[in-house]
Amino acid sequence: MLQSQSQSQAAPGETHTAGKPAPAPASLLSGYEPNAAPFDELLTVSGEPRPHYAPLLGALEEFKVPELRRRSDTCQRLVHEQGITYNVYGDPRGMERPWQLDPIPFIIAPAEWQELEAGLIQRATLLNKILVDCYGAQELIRSRWLSPAMVFGQPDFLRPCHGVRVLRDTFLHFYAADLARSPDGRWWVVSDRTQIPTGAGYALANRLATSRILPEPFRDNHVHRLAGFFRDVQTSLIQLAPRPQDKARIVMLTPGPHNETYFEQAYLARYLGYMLVEGQDLTVRDNHVFLKTLSGLERVDVMLRRVDDDFCDPLELRNDSILGVPGLVEAVRAGNVTVANALGCGLVESPAFMSFLPGLCKHLLGEKLKLPSVATWWCGQEPARKYVLERLADLVVKPAFRTHARAPDPEKPLSAPERDALKRHIEFDPDLFVAQERVELSTAPSWDGRGLVPRPVGLRVFLVATGEGYRVMPGGLTRVSPDGGGRFLSMQRGGSSKDTWITSPTPVEEDTLLHAPGKNVELRRTGNNLPSRLADNFFWLGRYSERADATARLLRTSLQRFNPERAGGAMPLIVPLLQTLQTQGQLPGILDKPELQQNSEAFEAELLAAIFDPARPGSLRQIVDHLHRLAMLVRDRTSNDMWRVLSQLNDRLATPPTGPVMLAGEAVGVLSQTLLGLAAFHGLARENMTRAQAWRFLDMGLRLERAVYLGTLLDATLRWPESENPSVLEAILEVVDNSITFRSRYNLLPHAPAVFDLVLLDDKNPRSVLFQINQLAKHFRHLPPERESAADVGKNILQECAARLNRTDARELANKPEAWPETDVNAAIRQTLRDLPRLSDAIAASYFAHSTISRTGRELLA
Repeated sequence: MLQSQSQSQAAPGETHTAGKPAPAPASLLSGYEPNAAPFDELLTVSGEPRPHYAPLLGALEEFKVPELRRRSDTCQRLVHEQGITYNVYGDPRGMERPWQLDPIPFIIAPAEWQELEAGLIQRATLLNKILVDCYGAQELIRSRWLSPAMVFGQPDFLRPCHGVRVLRDTFLHFYAADLARSPDGRWWVVSDRTQIPTGAGYALANRLATSRILPEPFRDNHVHRLAGFFRDVQTSLIQLAPRPQDKARIVMLTPGPHNETYFEQAYLARYLGYMLVEGQDLTVRDNHVFLKTLSGLERVDVMLRRVDDDFCDPLELRNDSILGVPGLVEAVRAGNVTVANALGCGLVESPAFMSFLPGLCKHLLGEKLKLPSVATWWCGQEPARKYVLERLADLVVKPAFRTHARAPDPEKPLSAPERDALKRHIEFDPDLFVAQERVELSTAPSWDGRGLVPRPVGLRVFLVATGEGYRVMPGGLTRVSPDGGGRFLSMQRGGSSKDTWITSPTPVEEDTLLHAPGKNVELRRTGNNLPSRLADNFFWLGRYSERADATARLLRTSLQRFNPERAGGAMPLIVPLLQTLQTQGQLPGILDKPELQQNSEAFEAELLAAIFDPARPGSLRQIVDHLHRLAMLVRDRTSNDMWRVLSQLNDRLATPPTGPVMLAGEAVGVLSQTLLGLAAFHGLARENMTRAQAWRFLDMGLRLERAVYLGTLLDATLRWPESENPSVLEAILEVVDNSITFRSRYNLLPHAPAVFDLVLLDDKNPRSVLFQINQLAKHFRHLPPERESAADVGKNILQECAARLNRTDARELANKPEAWPETDVNAAIRQTLRDLPRLSDAIAASYFAHSTISRTGRELLA
């Protein structure tokens, strides 16, 4: 066990300058009192700033508190605009919580970092060698360096993976370690992250935000860049491919949007240039892994996984998994795909291994372990078990292996009955328990809105395996405890984070992730490799965006025309609008409730609920919420501007105007702002997205949804006896945004033949039904040719709809409204409304599921 020493000594790698150090700026540190902490990163026990923090403190003091407050607000705004989130399960505020970023960075001195680097590289190398032996010769077990119970007794040892050969004997392609200060200022490892070392993407996002709000200190402190580390990640992964590098495909396997770190996965996938896929996007054929795309199946060579080991293959591992790829283990065994980290790496994540690492390091590497672990005792050994049972009150007892059993809460002292029950459990099955020394975290300066205050921190560092050994990211993810006593670090429980600066005495090289082009550059245009699932998501993104637009327009026009003082007189003017909202699900049964129509307050409340009520099926708020979630699913394929627009849209409806009573005028203002946001989204999609498959399916969804709501509105108009009233027709024109177009063509009051010709049959009007049908037909002509036979149903439907509408003559509606339901116009509208759901089903059947291998895939297997 490491013993506490005086805090007045310098941290390892840190030296004090000659003479008396400059006093700390009084204004920022007036509330900084780290006396209770065993070690403070900023100040020595005498209150002097540590040398590597002094330049930052000087810069912060020059900014003054008001400027720091402004930059902190800018930091939070950047986090919000970038959509940086962390999914918190069971949070009443919603699952997606904005990432908490402290603007004050955590700084490590250069000499101290060099010692850490050496210890981390040694530790990663050691853990990889242990994995190679456990899944290979198992000499460590035979020679008793490892207990068989530590390997065979835990669920993270994957027996189907024993004997599987991995390239260059590298199981551990990525590794992360959680570090904390011991009381004497030295670092120790609190936990090893070997299965899915998450957090590097958040570290990158922290760096981009912090360097923007503190550009002067970032430049003056010569902070090492992170891009070089991620360039090594790209190089390392491409070298794992079984095929030539110019043909290799790398994907990132995600559990899906409900995973707590989904943002990071999408962020890293986009930053590294990899496709983010779920298990349902992949399939195994002839021991090869393929990606399901619109053009068929395309081979995958490397999978950077964010799915737990045993969930990766329901055939050979966990049979209830819906996150993995059936047959993946066999494809890995055949050497046709590489998974990083290799399946089974979770084995050495067990804290039980920590107590064995010093001896294993001498045995396998011939070296002393440079970076110690927190003191750990595995109860599977008799001396350790005896020691733990004698000191249960002083130690943290936790499961040795991954388990669903509840561990004792380290924050709460055990009662006598609980302590006795735990002792019996340990004595009955000692292999399942480890005990560790309690860790008191060091403190570092954090911003609280008024100045700097000490907060407990821990550091997660990241490594990647390269051809020359392991490379350490020059930085990391610093996590800040929400508990002032520093008893735990948890983003799920309200923790925050910091950027981590590794400074240099000299200017550092400005790395970039991009490679310099060679003389012969292969030019690339948009391809046909969009996964079927993403095509489905883009299609519904388009549908929900147009559904939100139509709902907002119908509700806005209804509110504008509804007058509480003469509700009965206004009602006939908006019946077709209300009928459309009823049919579409926003106002179910609204026209079947005469009491609502007679009570203006109740009727207005019903309209407002259709806008803002998140629990109401079909409400605008719920539609926009679906839209936001779909945007999250395609986050790695859309721009930050599109994400910001949809996030602002979601925020606007989530926080309606406050007051004792919501006024109709206020609601109209919110609807108008919502329509502006949707117009911005549609404009960005039209002007910024390349005319590839993602844009095509988004626009197809939009066109189909617009045709449905236009047809429903026109059908409701024809069935309302008072629809010849110019005020009713004027409301229709306003909803479809065609009022100015009508007035420019006709110097007349709105009349049915002209209105229906414009909104139903004008193929030059982007708000007409025929225009939507023609645009859908154009899209079908550009869809992947390999799927033509399956798409014939959809093409035939569109041809029939277009021919039917082209034969229709709106002048039939010059007759009295009583005859309108029997006209060919009404018959064409109703048949089109019956055909559009069939068209949607045909699109889904043709393009959102795959069972064939593309030409490229067949060539690869030949």
